[in-house]
Amino acid sequence: MMPTANPDPRPLWPVLILLLMLAVSPLPAQERGAAQEGRDAVTVDARTEEVIRGSLRWLATRQNPNGSWGSTGEEARRRIAMTGYALITFMAGGHLPGEGEHGRTVTAGMQFLLDQVQADGVIGDRNDGQYMYSHGIATIALAELYGQTRSPAIKQKLERLIRIIVSSQNNEGGWRYRPVVRDADISVTVLQVVSLRAAKNAGLEVPQATIDQAVKYVKRCYDQRTGGFCYQPGSGAGFARTSAAIYSLQVCGLYEDPLVKKGSEYLFSVMAKKGEGKEWWTYGHFYAAPAQYMIGGETWEKWYRDIKTILLEDVKTQGDQFYWEPKRDRGREVGNVYCTSISTMILAMPYHYLPLYQR
Repeated sequence: MMPTANPDPRPLWPVLILLLMLAVSPLPAQERGAAQEGRDAVTVDARTEEVIRGSLRWLATRQNPNGSWGSTGEEARRRIAMTGYALITFMAGGHLPGEGEHGRTVTAGMQFLLDQVQADGVIGDRNDGQYMYSHGIATIALAELYGQTRSPAIKQKLERLIRIIVSSQNNEGGWRYRPVVRDADISVTVLQVVSLRAAKNAGLEVPQATIDQAVKYVKRCYDQRTGGFCYQPGSGAGFARTSAAIYSLQVCGLYEDPLVKKGSEYLFSVMAKKGEGKEWWTYGHFYAAPAQYMIGGETWEKWYRDIKTILLEDVKTQGDQFYWEPKRDRGREVGNVYCTSISTMILAMPYHYLPLYQR
């Protein structure tokens, strides 16, 4: 019998503890993160901190007047998703609405997302062929914001977004591009799983059966031959798919599941092969870093050391600002805002500012 997700997993995002702390003595995000940092052997060195600060400045200057991100190419067509990624990055760097150097920037981005949520829970254009990607990342960003601010304005809109996710899960337990009950793939499914788990940990009601069914679908995508995970059951394994899969399993409490260990080993094997793993490189590392972090110990130390080396080699300088270009990606066009957001949040993970990246 396939195990289901633990309904009360070891805390991935210790929201209840955080809320108790806030109720007794409100602390800025930077101080909350600093309290966590001492528990981890992996820390942010001076050069990396300089790059993080500079990349956040770069992102702040790229925000549109309406609070969104994305001004050219594919990013302009995916402003809801780009805004979600950017907000997660600022939170990873210790900035909340009205708090920190970029508090106003975060407030404007948050308000943009909230303004896009319609009465039925749709955010943006329902007919967009990639709709559930944007829905998922926006939901994660707003769930993290709600978990740290407890804003009633966020909660109301977030509940609508969650209802769309729950109602569009298919019979296999997964999701696909559109908010309808149809087929599924692991990429879209994982975004919805992380969204649901973030909302649940922030105190919103999420049916445990929905999460359990999603875990079953993710496990069906496992490829025994390689130790990786496939886009859909029976297809080929890949780096980004495996990263997403093992992170989602850990988000749902399956930290010690054998498939997580096998998936982690698969990721290391791909990274060791020169020229491999470049399809959806940035997207894959959005999941790979927190997945390896959840495993912790030497696994995380090696992963962070290696990915930090790559990112610091690739970073571009513009005065006191830093950014990344999509030089390593093959697949759908991605842009500088997307690459800079994900690269920065990876480097900032040892801060532990964001509940999303706390064990």
